[in-house]
Amino acid sequence: MNAVTPDLLRRFDVSGPRYTSYPTADRFVEAFTADDYTQALTQRRHGAAAMTQPLSLYVHVPFCESLCYYCACNKIITKHHDRAAPYLRYLAREAELHTKHLGTGQTVTQLHLGGGSPTFLSDDELRELMAMLRRHFALAPGGEFSIEVDPRTVDAKRLAVLAELGFNRLSFGVQDFDPAVQKAVHRVQPVEQVFELMEAARQHGFDSVNVDLIYGLPQQTPESFSRTLAQVCELRPDRIALYAYAHLPERFKPQRRIAVAELPGAGGKVSMLASALDAFSDAGYVYIGMDHFALPGDALAVAKRQGRLHRNFQGYSTQPDCDLIALGVSAIGRVGATYSQNAKTMGEYCDLLDQGRLPVVRGLALTRDDLIRRAVIMALMCQGQLLHESINLAWLIDFSSYFRAELEALKDLEEQGMVTVSDTGIQVTATGWFVVRAVAMVFDRYLQADRTRARFSRII
Repeated sequence: MNAVTPDLLRRFDVSGPRYTSYPTADRFVEAFTADDYTQALTQRRHGAAAMTQPLSLYVHVPFCESLCYYCACNKIITKHHDRAAPYLRYLAREAELHTKHLGTGQTVTQLHLGGGSPTFLSDDELRELMAMLRRHFALAPGGEFSIEVDPRTVDAKRLAVLAELGFNRLSFGVQDFDPAVQKAVHRVQPVEQVFELMEAARQHGFDSVNVDLIYGLPQQTPESFSRTLAQVCELRPDRIALYAYAHLPERFKPQRRIAVAELPGAGGKVSMLASALDAFSDAGYVYIGMDHFALPGDALAVAKRQGRLHRNFQGYSTQPDCDLIALGVSAIGRVGATYSQNAKTMGEYCDLLDQGRLPVVRGLALTRDDLIRRAVIMALMCQGQLLHESINLAWLIDFSSYFRAELEALKDLEEQGMVTVSDTGIQVTATGWFVVRAVAMVFDRYLQADRTRARFSRII
């Protein structure tokens, strides 16, 4: 499975978007206001989508007890758990404003609690949150209801509560099991603790458990990371998300606490990635794409085999392309042909809700060209192939003419063995699947116009 070589790393050691959306969130503008978002909600309520398309729901819980130095998430570090109660009241107010425009009882087939650390909330607070969501939305039987879990904040009893509340998918933040690495990033959690939680999760019948890992962290070496990989394979989660650490201290203040001299070099990073690909392949995991792996029986692996993969702001998903309602500070949503983001600071978020306004402060209304390119990029990112005819019929264009410049640009990737281009379509090769972001970037009109990519993570 090891198609990633040092030569491949050198050729594709460039920054690029992760394409959890197109256009990407850095293209959002403040000219898109809460009024524009309200209009999108109203259009959904009175359109066919309200009757035929379920919703996806994301709730951002920003609180964490301690700071992880690598973190690039929007979070609030505090040990004062009394800050959660007023935040839940504001979330309820935001949900109420949504149902005012959408109508109560819209079907939700996918719910994700992210952060921060959602398990910062107490059991009673989680019960309050889930009861509130059920008052405003109809959580569909058989839906995917997931929560990000900081292993340091839960035990077997807490996992039982999560199962009782209807969560059927967990994501454990592990990053690395090596004690020296954990100390360097200020996230110490014994490996035994995670193994105990995994056993408890199985006993409580969760459909899928994901483990997050990061390579390229301070103090990591290919040897130490190989030990972590062996432990993860022994742990045998249903899914694994393997991310490359992007050191951007000018953007993310916590990263300034990381000593650059302790970061592994490019050669070490590619060795870690190659080892991970081999280890997970040998352990029977399917490479889903980008940073995701899954056991063959997991719903994500099944979706890939059946060509049903989708991609949203949380990454790869089995859920059909649908509108996403995002609640909470900094949360990003999608309704119709619009993207929107809430205020990033707690003060502004609460102030807007106190005024009876939805806390949207920026976003984007997609143009027809945006929608066409989104269809192309998502087909490449999710299926690894694209038929011209499907785009021609859906958008009434001639693909070869519309994307003449892009098809010319693909020739370089074709010569490198990353794609196969024919008169009828584009096929990403087995090797190209590991750098599929580079293929998608060819069709990103904004990126081609702006070569300043330092704000993005590395492709590998």
